[in-house]
Amino acid sequence: MGAQWKEKGKAAVADAKGKLFGKLVKDIMIAARGGADPKDNARLRMTIEAARKVSMPKDTLERAIKKGAGLSGETINYTSVIYEGFAPHRVPVVVECLTDNVNRTASDMRVLFRKGQQGTPGSVTWDFDHVGMVEAEAKDGADAELAAIEAGAQDFEAGDQEGTTLFITDAADLDVVAKALPDHGFVVLSAKLGYKPRNPVDPASLSPEALEEVESFLQAMDANDDVQNVYAGLAG
Repeated sequence: MGAQWKEKGKAAVADAKGKLFGKLVKDIMIAARGGADPKDNARLRMTIEAARKVSMPKDTLERAIKKGAGLSGETINYTSVIYEGFAPHRVPVVVECLTDNVNRTASDMRVLFRKGQQGTPGSVTWDFDHVGMVEAEAKDGADAELAAIEAGAQDFEAGDQEGTTLFITDAADLDVVAKALPDHGFVVLSAKLGYKPRNPVDPASLSPEALEEVESFLQAMDANDDVQNVYAGLAG
């Protein structure tokens, strides 16, 4: 039984990594539309860094860049679509998708939102700020508040990973802040544009059962192949 469980665990890890690579490949291809040279394409440079952080194979990375930049002879047609609405218990949600079939994705979203409530464009995004998000790790006890001020970030908070800091920037300043943080004692782990809730729901206000329903909804949404990012209006 133990060995069988271990194998299932390995399969789950491999599946999660495959999904992550799939999302990153799409990000890279979309970014590469702006040019194949990361020196002249800030968005591509950041997506490449994100791919390297999770050890994406070099040939996979290079193929994605060539496809996106139109250098491989293949036609790549991905459309960026945003869906919004509510998870169970009125938790606001913004879902970013990249899809080669908008009708399929729209159908999938309708099904996934049945456990919550799908909204119309603008019904939820008004309560989110579109910002830059730089997750970074301190070296040698670097001070996050000082680094935020000197690098030009608007704010900072605890990151998703233990021991990391999430620096919030104006959307236009994302690349500038990401480049500046290493000079102030931080190793940048990821940098992207995203949505930050203005009035997040406190998880403590939900019962354990309700919170589990919300988390189950978000996990199901994130597991969809066309979904790139899910932003929930939950605090913490």
